Amino acid sequence: MADLTTNFLGITSPNPFWLASAPPTDKEYNVRRAFEAGWGGVVWKTLGSEGPPVVNVNGPRYGAIYGADRRLLGLNNIELITDRPLQTNLDEITRVKADYPDRAIIVSIMVPCEEQAWKDILPRVQETGADGIELNFGCPHGMSERGMGAAVGQVPEYIEMVARWCKQYYDKPVIVKLTPNITDIRKPAAAALRGGADAVSLINTINSITSVNLDTMSPEPSIDGKGSHGGYCGPAVKPIALSMVSEIARHPDTRGLPISGIGGITTWRDAAEYISLGCGNVQVCTAAMTYGFKIVQEMISGLSDWMDEKGYTSVEQVVGRAVPNVTDWQYLNLNYVAKAKINQDDCIKCGRCYAACEDTSHQAIAMSADRTFSVIDEECVACNLCVDVCPVENCITMEVMEPGQVDPRTGKVVQKDYANWTTHPNNPGAVAAE
Repeated sequence: MADLTTNFLGITSPNPFWLASAPPTDKEYNVRRAFEAGWGGVVWKTLGSEGPPVVNVNGPRYGAIYGADRRLLGLNNIELITDRPLQTNLDEITRVKADYPDRAIIVSIMVPCEEQAWKDILPRVQETGADGIELNFGCPHGMSERGMGAAVGQVPEYIEMVARWCKQYYDKPVIVKLTPNITDIRKPAAAALRGGADAVSLINTINSITSVNLDTMSPEPSIDGKGSHGGYCGPAVKPIALSMVSEIARHPDTRGLPISGIGGITTWRDAAEYISLGCGNVQVCTAAMTYGFKIVQEMISGLSDWMDEKGYTSVEQVVGRAVPNVTDWQYLNLNYVAKAKINQDDCIKCGRCYAACEDTSHQAIAMSADRTFSVIDEECVACNLCVDVCPVENCITMEVMEPGQVDPRTGKVVQKDYANWTTHPNNPGAVAAE
């Protein structure tokens, strides 16, 4: 069987599934339950300094976006970092690490952007025996208004400066958690690397308002008739996170920088996708909050079975395998041709493909009098919108053809062969892919 053991920055855990810094990791009771359920590690909910107490709201803290079946697609939160005393958290971390030496425990930290504040807290964290720290430079609400969280993560110079302080006053791995609320994720990642950080984790939550109560005219969640922007997470943010992870993994300035992947990971497949794009492990929050800690058991068995099927014997063999296939649009192969094909045996005659293509695409699907739908090959531009809107999985597929090939269904040449072009015909300034 595949070995799911991971070694991330020298930190060994029995599997790559860690719980992210969030409500599920706010106290000893939760973390012990998580480890008993099978999680390989946790990032303890963010600790702050012993300054003014952190006070969370006493009303709703979450807003949600649902799918048609009320499946939770996205979660918005306005919760702050831990509101429990610093020493209470440190004592609990010490006990849990002593009882679970084979599990990874990372301590998330957010204190003012002042050297003394970091110099004061780091030795105390070191004494817990935790395996490393994660610098929370991503929280988009509450703490950012106080000059912390995303307020630091949006300024590369601050990231580099604080990372350097942490490497000076702490001798275990330092992970920088990046905010997605920025134009180019590569710049803060490069800054973390310059500051000596051992890894980055991403993404933190996305600045968001999920809905507005049209009776009270207040954003949700509403606190006494008022609402605020919060942090968005869950399955809906996964595409954004995967793109940002890939940018760091393939950019020359950050290539090889260890990455802990975060953002909408709900299944083993989600985890495998992150790992294939360069992540040494993954962090999960919303899935645990939706389904409970035992969801990790499905993730473990699913990833193990897939790795066995593919012949991978270790997680390390999967890390980064998809990165070479991530490229810029200008280098995509214009000789690649695919046409839609409808399986009549599976078609339920709902007409979604026809409506979508006829109204919003290229009028490449015909409908007969008895509601039989077929592809008009000469009009099909292979956009695959019909595949995406079809409610029956694999009813419509994309059939790959060779350039210059004669389509047996139409007797026409599929597409001109661009092999002899030195530039793309629709982008003269770009060199064609070989």
